[in-house]
Amino acid sequence: MGLSLPHLLILAVVVLVLFGRGRISEMMGDFGKGIKSFKEGMADESQPKPPAAPTQQIPPPSPASQATLNGDTVIDSSNSNPPQ
Repeated sequence: MGLSLPHLLILAVVVLVLFGRGRISEMMGDFGKGIKSFKEGMADESQPKPPAAPTQQIPPPSPASQATLNGDTVIDSSNSNPPQ
């Protein structure tokens, strides 16, 4: 038992009445944009990506000696390199 032409016409009229012409047009446009985006994503995935450039390792700065004196923070810069 398949859908014949009269059944499809009635179904189309019901959908048109429920959603309206503008909403159906908007949904089909969104559907087309989704398909286009999917195809672009598949094309981007198939292209080989260039290797990433090596990054330089920068050592973290050595912590300075800090103290609080009368509510003011004092930094001792005389010992900039901690003993190893």
